[in-house]
Amino acid sequence: MSDSENDNSDESGTSDERVPLHERRRPWWHWQRLTGSRPRLAVTTGVIGVLAGALLGGAGVAWQAEAGPFADDRACWGAFSRDDAAALFEGKVGGKADVKSSEVPITGDRTGAEGSSGQCLLTSDGSRITVQAHQLDTRFGGAGDQWADEFLSARLTPLGGGLLGMASDTRAWLAVPDGCIGRPRDADVTGGPTVIDLATGWTIYDDEVNTEARDRLARAVVRLVNHYMTEKGCTGTIADPIGRMPEPPRFLDEKKDAMCGVKGLPLPRGYGRDSLGRTLVTRGAGPVRTCDRRVLFHHPELRLMTVEDPRLAMLYARLSRDGAKEPIKAGEYDGYGFIRDDMGMFQAECQTGPVTFLIRADSGRSRAEIRTLLPRFVAAEADRIGCGPLHVTLPSDG
Repeated sequence: MSDSENDNSDESGTSDERVPLHERRRPWWHWQRLTGSRPRLAVTTGVIGVLAGALLGGAGVAWQAEAGPFADDRACWGAFSRDDAAALFEGKVGGKADVKSSEVPITGDRTGAEGSSGQCLLTSDGSRITVQAHQLDTRFGGAGDQWADEFLSARLTPLGGGLLGMASDTRAWLAVPDGCIGRPRDADVTGGPTVIDLATGWTIYDDEVNTEARDRLARAVVRLVNHYMTEKGCTGTIADPIGRMPEPPRFLDEKKDAMCGVKGLPLPRGYGRDSLGRTLVTRGAGPVRTCDRRVLFHHPELRLMTVEDPRLAMLYARLSRDGAKEPIKAGEYDGYGFIRDDMGMFQAECQTGPVTFLIRADSGRSRAEIRTLLPRFVAAEADRIGCGPLHVTLPSDG
């Protein structure tokens, strides 16, 4: 997926169980159980919203009242002023939006092993912005893959400048630098990064990304991380990312011999140009390159993803080893992975650290397509990022 095309830890020891993740029973909140139908999703979303409001609303105080914990006109752990918050809702500084804030303070467990976590909820005239601070779960793509669905979407643009973060007009996230202090322990090199993210609501994936809204969220998430580091006693700050960010992604006019803009990756037989919906590919160099097709409620029917940053690739380390009973390989020391009916994955050991190559389908009826795509996808993407040659060997399809 070259830019020109798109332009025009294993935590073994934490559990004795080695049950493949795909065989574990999904919790009630998993997206596949929540999104079985649109009416069910609407009801579930409403119930979750009511519960979240009940849990957080008790601490909420209108800033205009200048009472309680927000008497100093600061919110989200002190990171945002009244004008900052109003600008997020109105798109301009000095807005008059009646913003209310509710938050759970950022805290860590007693041992510090699980990282920091906290939540802030901003509301104004029925609109909502949710801010989270948390350490990404290495068991599967951040948090049951739900976090990756939304925050590693092709709709987001890398923040650039070596930052581990991305932004769109409805989502933004940024990892706290490891040195100050993005991981709970210095020796915790296999743990997920600590991130702060914010979300403004549902995304309309058929629309182009609004650059001005994206830039506001990018600045906001940088402000949040800078404030977090200051509270931790850090002296450095992250500079304004606007100006170095790539242009937002555009829908790709896909070629038959370059699926998702990857040269040498032909469309599988029977896949017409419109058979899987419009194709959106991440633009610019960054921690992840994602190709999404036909996204419904943040979940793509088909995703091809290369996770280049080792800190994010760690989110898939355990899954790549335990995800299925049919392991795949590219060489004795090159990496490990698996293939199954709805997913193919390979985690390579590159010079820069682990890199994850993933193909995931919304349906369990895509085994043949995944088997066709995965070896070519891994080979082409490994060459692009300088990790090749990688030639994946699949198990016999018995």
